[in-house]
Amino acid sequence: MIELTRDEIDRFLDEQTVGRIGCHDDEGTYVVPLIYAREGNALFVLTTEGQKIRVMRKNPAVCFEVDEYDAATGSWRSAILQGLYEELDDREKSAALSILSKRHGGRRSPSDGSQAMNRGIVAFRIRIEAATGRAVCRSA
Repeated sequence: MIELTRDEIDRFLDEQTVGRIGCHDDEGTYVVPLIYAREGNALFVLTTEGQKIRVMRKNPAVCFEVDEYDAATGSWRSAILQGLYEELDDREKSAALSILSKRHGGRRSPSDGSQAMNRGIVAFRIRIEAATGRAVCRSA
């Protein structure tokens, strides 16, 4: 097993599309997958109102995990980030949408679904405070 450097972690984050955010409040821990984009020392997300947003508004300390597994070789990589949830205002929401569109251009935007619009779109960033990563590389 090898420890990934911060540069390797950042490249890995940029290669992936989906990560899992973990958040916690008095009612328990909640983990959910999210599509994200990284810029600098932050991850950006657009999502709908719901349990994760309610939990993170109460307790902004979050954990974010990204992983990859190669079934052909048994190789894997993972990164775990500790950070802070920050909800974005309308101006910052537009910037987040731009960052996400640049990264995931052809994918459907949250505004394409009427259910999403009814629930309300929330944009947030995770300010990365610490990052660790590990990998196991096996040959086929």
